[in-house]
Order: sequence, then structure tokens, then C-alpha cells
Amino acid sequence: MAKRKASRVEAAKKKSKPEEKVEVLPSVIQSDDPPAKKTKWINKQRVLVLATRGIMAQARHLMNDMKRLMPHCKREPKMNCKDDIPAVNQVCEMRNCNKCILFESRKKKDLYMWISNVPNGPSAKFHVQNVHTMCELKLTGNCLKGSRPMLIFDQTFDSEPHWKILKELFTQVFGTPNQHPKSQPFIDHIFSFSILDNHIWFRNYSITDELGTLVEIGPRFVLNLVRIFEGSFCKSCLYINPHYKSPNEYRRLLHKQSALKYMGKVGAKLGRDMRKLDKSYDLDATNEVFNTAKERDSTKEDLDSVKI
Repeated sequence: MAKRKASRVEAAKKKSKPEEKVEVLPSVIQSDDPPAKKTKWINKQRVLVLATRGIMAQARHLMNDMKRLMPHCKREPKMNCKDDIPAVNQVCEMRNCNKCILFESRKKKDLYMWISNVPNGPSAKFHVQNVHTMCELKLTGNCLKGSRPMLIFDQTFDSEPHWKILKELFTQVFGTPNQHPKSQPFIDHIFSFSILDNHIWFRNYSITDELGTLVEIGPRFVLNLVRIFEGSFCKSCLYINPHYKSPNEYRRLLHKQSALKYMGKVGAKLGRDMRKLDKSYDLDATNEVFNTAKERDSTKEDLDSVKI
């Protein structure tokens, strides 16, 4: 009897519950667009590295070193863009790059580096000094090709607005994106940016052990900021470095110092000629009283030569 009562109660509960309707979605997507795929490589920064014609050999080696250290860069042959530098934006657009590093040579002596965010800007122009390449230094540090760097900036970069702009620009250009196809999935070297005497000092160190011991790899160079522009290689100027002196002005000061040194020598020679007496001091005749005939003849000859 108990079993029959239990079965009746369960049947009553089932009748009291409403039946749930299950909606079956169609197995075909109505939109023509393909479904979005989730990719790990999100920060797609592409940097175009190129140089102008007439670049020096040392600058060419420096450019090749920077290409080896940046797996997310693209190469481009030399181009004639000294008079029309904004034409580099078109090259970046054709190569599908949103950042650019341009090495510009002037008079086969001076090297300038342009770092730009294409196509909207900003862009910065630097004068490159104290260049030392990897082959020139021959340091003991080493890192794997294609590994991602760790960027370290000086505290001075957070002090003024123009340093903050350069810090963000360096981070986007020199920082290798995570999960880049040509990069290695680990960090074994460091890019150091330090400010001293209003100059930016670049160093590259390798991490040798877990304790953080650093050994320099190279290259090393110093960047002297010239100007910061609002656009990419053009538009209005946002900042002008008041401490910057052009290489032509520096060479002019050196020539002026050498000219002053030569004028000092000429003035000393003229003063020496002015102080020189036309006639020597007269000799006392009594000094020859006790001299012999030979000694008298020799003194006469000496006097004649002095008068001449």
C-alpha cells in the first residue's frame, strides 16, 4: 500500500510542474562575416628602420645592430629623402608599419636619428654622438637573437612633459610586443635609458643569472635632443632644446679658438721685435787696456758684427 501511495504522489507532482520548452538554435550563422578568432599577438607594433644615402660606415653598423636587437622591425633600402623627409610616411604606409627609425647623415660627419609615430605623430629628432658598435666594443655580454628586452628608464623621464613624451615613444618603438612571431618567449637583456647633462645615454646589458647580474653587450650611443614635432616628420614644433648646439656651431667655436691661439703667437712675435734694441750697449774703452793685440782684434770684430 505504501508503494502505491508514493507512486501516486510522484505522478501528481509531475502533473503540477509545467513543461520546460528548450529552444534549439540554428547551426548555420546568418551573417556573412567569419567568426572572430582570438589571437595572442595583440600589440602589433611594426617598426621600419632605414637610412638616407651618404651614411657613414659606423652609422651603418649601428643601424644593423639595432635591427638585430629588434625582432619586430622591418628593413628598407636607403632612400634619397634629405629634402623631402615626410615622404618616409608613404614608405611606412606601404610596408604596413606604424613606427619608424630614420638615420640621417649630414656632411658625412654628423649623424641624426628620427623616431616617429606614423602617421599622426609625434616625432623627435636627435643628434647621435659617441657611437660604439658591437664589433668595435667586443664586450663579453651576450643574449639570444629575437629575445624580448626589458626597458629601464631614469627617474628624470617623469619630471618634465617633453621627457614623458620621449619615454612613451621609446617604449612603443624599442619594446618588442608579447607573442610576436619573430620573438622568443623570454627576457634575457635590458635596454637602459639614462639622462645626464641633458643627453640620453643608451646601454644594452645581458642578464647572466637569477640574481640580476648585468654584463654589457653593446652598442652604446648618446642622443642629444634637437626638437619634438607634433606630426610625423612635419607639422608644428612642440619643444626646442635650449641646450642644443649644432655641430657647425661647435666646429666654428673650435676654429675660433685655434685662430685666437695663432693670433696670440703673432702678437708675441711683434712684441718681441718691438722690445729688441736697434743699437747694443756701448762698451767701456778702459776694459781693453790690459788686452793683448790678438784680443783687441777679436773685440773689434765683435763690435763690427754687432753694429752690422
